[in-house]
Amino acid sequence: MNRELVLHEIRRAITSAPGLRARSALPPRPTPPTYGEQRIERFTDRLVAHACTWEAIAELDELPQRVVAWLEQRQLDHRLAVAPPLMALNWPEKVDRHSRPAAIDESVAVSLAFAGIAESGSLVMYSGPNSPITHNYVPEFHLVAIRADDVCDNQEAVWANARALGDMPRALNLIAGPSRTGDVEQTIQLGAHGPRQVHVLLVRAKDMKS
Repeated sequence: MNRELVLHEIRRAITSAPGLRARSALPPRPTPPTYGEQRIERFTDRLVAHACTWEAIAELDELPQRVVAWLEQRQLDHRLAVAPPLMALNWPEKVDRHSRPAAIDESVAVSLAFAGIAESGSLVMYSGPNSPITHNYVPEFHLVAIRADDVCDNQEAVWANARALGDMPRALNLIAGPSRTGDVEQTIQLGAHGPRQVHVLLVRAKDMKS
């Protein structure tokens, strides 16, 4: 939810509270932004602004090979914590993977996002058996697959989609880039309280341009 919508809801609560009088008339409720054909471009631009990297893949079956290529470019180990829905993909034999919660010594996790938000460039992770929450925060490197069709214009659309599923999860985690802090001499450091690199693999629809 963007700033204008939050302020609107606060004003609405004040004007409707017993014994309180609004100082001015309540303005119309702001409309959440939409991006039309620019939705994916907006999403990826915001990803980059948050210090994420990303690449497009044509279908989810490409994920294992692209993940391995990303690891080998960085000379990283092939032991992975993988989200259960991705375990059945055709992973190379050299990949040692598991779908358990990430342990403290875990280096890499591969997840499947519930949604993305074009407005903010955030990844939305739905907690539950198919998406262990520790995969989001424990490993040093987080690779996240997301279907282009699951990228929403705004946060309000994400909540609507979550409610449509019925029971809400214990948490919906919004991830906007690697973990960071500026506590030491006001210098931004990545990886302070979670992954220091977030790489997004965008699964594009067949009729979507690269």
